[in-house]
Amino acid sequence: MRILAGCITAMMMFAGCGYTSAAHYAQSVVGESVSTEVLISAEDPQNTVIIKDAVDTAVITKFRTPLTSKNASQTHLKIQIASVTFSPLRYDTNGYVITYRTTVSMRVNRSTLGKSKEYSTSGMYDFDIEPNAIISDQARFGAISLSAQKAIDAFIAQIVAEGSNSPKE
Repeated sequence: MRILAGCITAMMMFAGCGYTSAAHYAQSVVGESVSTEVLISAEDPQNTVIIKDAVDTAVITKFRTPLTSKNASQTHLKIQIASVTFSPLRYDTNGYVITYRTTVSMRVNRSTLGKSKEYSTSGMYDFDIEPNAIISDQARFGAISLSAQKAIDAFIAQIVAEGSNSPKE
């Protein structure tokens, strides 16, 4: 009985303090439906596909809204890859690189109900490799995907901030 009373008290505290989820604020900016478009990079089309998958996953899970066609959506996100870089971070005692940082930078154009806004975002992911080894395709693709997810998370944080600062209805 005490546990039940404690749970009820905790729920009342959250309700009483006006807790609102980040997804609620994001949805207040983007609406009920979103479409995405990732512009294909002629220099690196493989990365574009990886980033498109990361973007779509983030939209579904973070905005909690379905992906729709551009014509049926309240918000359209046009994403362009600005850069994908791999930078050495750590070396072993022999001077071989053992840790790399992947950085994905993007430009996002958000069009919602006829109004557009431009955002810049980036995400980083650090990963280890064996000394004197090359980065495998699997490690490269995984690092790009995780960096892209972090860049999208940073973009979503910008959207949430806009939603939380907008005038209340």
